[in-house]
Amino acid sequence: MVMKKRLSPEASRSAALEAARELLIEQGPQGVTLKAVAARIGRTHANLLHHFGSAAELQRALAEHIAVAICAQMARAILAQRDGTGTAREVVDLAFDAFTEHGGGQLVSWMRMVGNVDALDSIVSGIHAIVDEVHDAGSTCMRHVTQTLVLLALGDSLIGAPLADSLEISRSSSREMAERLIVTEALRDLARWLYRQLEQEYEYLTSDEAVDETLIANGYTFTEEGRRFG
Repeated sequence: MVMKKRLSPEASRSAALEAARELLIEQGPQGVTLKAVAARIGRTHANLLHHFGSAAELQRALAEHIAVAICAQMARAILAQRDGTGTAREVVDLAFDAFTEHGGGQLVSWMRMVGNVDALDSIVSGIHAIVDEVHDAGSTCMRHVTQTLVLLALGDSLIGAPLADSLEISRSSSREMAERLIVTEALRDLARWLYRQLEQEYEYLTSDEAVDETLIANGYTFTEEGRRFG
């Protein structure tokens, strides 16, 4: 991805971050240097220093850039599941792909290795914001499901392939387990909703108001002693 035309500062910075993400996925952390990013987009080392100031700042900006991509994927996944427009497997694939194809797994591993864990705050806070936005504040069940899904996706991106080979199981087994988790919790949510509906209906049907309405509707009258009259 070599750039030749002149770009605005914002567009140039965005191109540099995308190039850094590509280098991270292709070559690992050792491939993400100011010099390598500059070469990838056809700019000079000095130009990259002008935009980021240092390699550490490039790392921080890259973390935010990848966090945006991951959170966008996670948001689509969670919203699709909530709205019924996506299957459980589609939700799982979106989440897992966010950490494999978008570089989330490589980023987490890199930042932990160099001790720059603060750079991961953007991912954590982004996922937190998504859960708060698309689920009720008290929905701890879906918070747990989201946490488990993210951890499964992250672990799979880091050691999923060699672990599956070692255990002689399908490479997609972790995704299948995540899918079953979502389906199970969705069924539990449905059961809880049905129970609440039935409970509310029972409480209404046995209330004084419902009894009075039934008596009036059927034309029943009673004496003061409780005997039916008329």
